[in-house]
Amino acid sequence: MGFQGKESSSDGGYVYIDDEESLNRFIKEIEDSNYVRCAIDTEADSLHCYEEKLCLIQFAVEDRFAIIDPLSIDDLSSLINSINRTEVWLHGADFDMRMLKRTYGSVPEVVYDTQIASRLLGVKKFGLVNLVEDHFGLVLPKTSQKADWGQRPLSEKMLEYAVNDVRYLLEMADTLASRLKELERWDWFVESCESAKESASIVKEKNEDLVWRISGWGKLERDGMAFLRALWFWRDGEAARRDRPAFKIIGNHDLLRISKDLQEGNDVKLPSRFPHQPVKRFKEAIESARNLDSADFPEIPKRIRGKRDSAAEKKFDKLKNLRDRVSEDLGIDPTLIASRSTLERVAATPQEADDILLNWQKNLLIRAIEVIQ
Repeated sequence: MGFQGKESSSDGGYVYIDDEESLNRFIKEIEDSNYVRCAIDTEADSLHCYEEKLCLIQFAVEDRFAIIDPLSIDDLSSLINSINRTEVWLHGADFDMRMLKRTYGSVPEVVYDTQIASRLLGVKKFGLVNLVEDHFGLVLPKTSQKADWGQRPLSEKMLEYAVNDVRYLLEMADTLASRLKELERWDWFVESCESAKESASIVKEKNEDLVWRISGWGKLERDGMAFLRALWFWRDGEAARRDRPAFKIIGNHDLLRISKDLQEGNDVKLPSRFPHQPVKRFKEAIESARNLDSADFPEIPKRIRGKRDSAAEKKFDKLKNLRDRVSEDLGIDPTLIASRSTLERVAATPQEADDILLNWQKNLLIRAIEVIQ
């Protein structure tokens, strides 16, 4: 008996899975078919909640599609274990891998990214919508990009949007893989995907000494920085209390403006939409900063001007010139081979090129590296 789920009525339908029994049955059925690869995408609620959470997992294996609801299923181990035994294709995989790592503690063993593949082939517009139009002549709607994926039930329009994120990936993957192998860039692709997976697997903790330093903070005086720091943590607390993104409490621009006004001795107040308790806590945050000893104000980082190193600059120029020529010959973005900061690191310590560059990147730049060593 085939899998019985909540089927959509549209062509190329999908199953909506929101209970553990249905998920396990679906996974068993596709594993019985000996599937060797799948496509995955995820949706989260970062625009609507304080701490974003995984709200949806879209899954495709050849001509079968499923939308899996992790908010309704406590145990997704059958899915996680299954994708760890196969080849997983994603598009712009960084966010999805970070969500999987944070939620389930791991990322799939083998991850291939169609965005990386496209860039290595010299594609200039490598967003999923652009690629689907280029490969299939179809224009995908963008109407649900900023939707609240934590709400239930999800509309049919949202579900169609979600499944379209994986519907075309495997067929597109075939075309991209064939072209990469034809151009002898498949190994570049595999190494780049592995590197991206390793980076995404690192969960970064918030640094409370740095997290409040929003764009523009360095233009404040030290007392203004103290106000900004206090107000940033006030906003963060209000966002947590209301389970809302911080920017929906008050924007960074307003935090900077208020901090500058306080620095200059001006009176400040919140918009009238704020109720009594948040206003009370806002005033308390300001007083806490105002009562600080100047020794406890944030430090203004000293700008360290390195001595001009003409030898390193010449090495950098050699590397950059070769990189630019090679990238033009290959028809790819030069930063894929090495960004400016990467070139500067190699120029400063060419003996560490093996640790700084991927193997394929080093091989393309080897002539210049050998000259500058």
